[in-house]
Amino acid sequence: MPFEPILLARINKPNSIQLNGYRADGGYATFERALREKQPLEVVTQVKDSGLRGRGGAGFPTGLKWTFLPKDHPGPIYLCINADESEPCTYNNRILMEKDPHQVLEGIMISSYAIRSECAYFYIRYEYGDAYRNLQAAIDECYAAGLLGKNIHGSGFNLDIYIHRGAGAYICGEETGLIESIEGKRAWPRIKPPFPAIEGAFRKPTIVNNVETMACVTQILRRGNDWFKSMGVPPDPKNPRDAGSYGPKLYTIAGHVNEPKCVELPMGVTIRELVEKHGGGVWKGRKAKSVNPGGLSMGFAKCDLALKGEDGKTEYDIPLDFNGPGKIGCLGLGTAAITVIDDQTSMVDVLHNVCQFFSHESCGQCTPCREGTGWMLKITDRLRRGQGRREDLDVLVDVADRIGMMPGTTICGLADGAGWPVKTAIRKFRQEFEDVIRSGAKSVHSKSLQLVDAH
Repeated sequence: MPFEPILLARINKPNSIQLNGYRADGGYATFERALREKQPLEVVTQVKDSGLRGRGGAGFPTGLKWTFLPKDHPGPIYLCINADESEPCTYNNRILMEKDPHQVLEGIMISSYAIRSECAYFYIRYEYGDAYRNLQAAIDECYAAGLLGKNIHGSGFNLDIYIHRGAGAYICGEETGLIESIEGKRAWPRIKPPFPAIEGAFRKPTIVNNVETMACVTQILRRGNDWFKSMGVPPDPKNPRDAGSYGPKLYTIAGHVNEPKCVELPMGVTIRELVEKHGGGVWKGRKAKSVNPGGLSMGFAKCDLALKGEDGKTEYDIPLDFNGPGKIGCLGLGTAAITVIDDQTSMVDVLHNVCQFFSHESCGQCTPCREGTGWMLKITDRLRRGQGRREDLDVLVDVADRIGMMPGTTICGLADGAGWPVKTAIRKFRQEFEDVIRSGAKSVHSKSLQLVDAH
């Protein structure tokens, strides 16, 4: 059977952003039914059993995160929605906020009821002007209709939703940096533990979820767990830590393709299918040299069709579920935003662009990240000016390996995200870097791949 989009089903309707249009399509009936028929713990259990994993990047099981809240806490408990979406070339959340805000709001209402939160903060990046205006209009409609406020539909459940606009800082995509920003402070990530579920916003228990995750909650409660688990990739029996990759996913396609777009597909679609079928192929009749599988911080896949693994597949054929990119040395699925780099673009230029972004966005709190991202930018700048040395490549990989939360040198994962594209680019395209160093030629910085400002 052909796949039928659910999360994006309404985005092309004339009244997709209005309450009456959402109501006509059955909107908020699921939330109202949950208020009447389900206890909060039942909603938590259903979301946990659905296998939904957070769509913001880490892929942590959503329902399991909700269970980390202290039992019988007197409150307040907060829900924070991460709509910062600052990963370059990522616009999954923007589509939902601009085109179907009520679907997201219904998910927030259901989630708030489940975790017993009476206050939700919607943290949105400042650059998303249309999304902010549409969301605020939708929230105002909900208050007027009695879907928000005190004693909603006589259930005794209260909920207020506040939009908090960020200042365009990448670090606010990290949940504790986001919380610090909501509190009116500099967005420096916090040392964990305690985790936000124990001590988050205003030092109270807090759950931080992604926009797309909230849309999935709406559909899981509406359509059931069997529907959600009917698509995607089940757990790997050889990997006891694999929780599976169930449900639909929003993938964005950007870079050197004929048709940049956001598409909804079942978890596990391959890079090749996304580029060639849904992205219209590589632009100008060229071939793909590399693909970034889920935001810049995930690293690079090498699209050399001659390099086949033991299974007979290339990195171009890797499935984009939560496990697939890790099998080719990438950090993970991330935001599922792929960026295509054609065979006429210099990886030296691409890497310099990437290092420029992460150096600029490092908050500076942790020395390894602050200094390491700066070192990597200086070295890649030297490479593209034709003054590189072969040992620079080893230094870059060494720095990339040594900074980050995973080796235990930083508080948050920004440094890991800065290091992964560096080490994957050099390890997979080392010959190209060595050729540039050997020739001593200056690189012409590519303006055809605007990775830093791709929104």
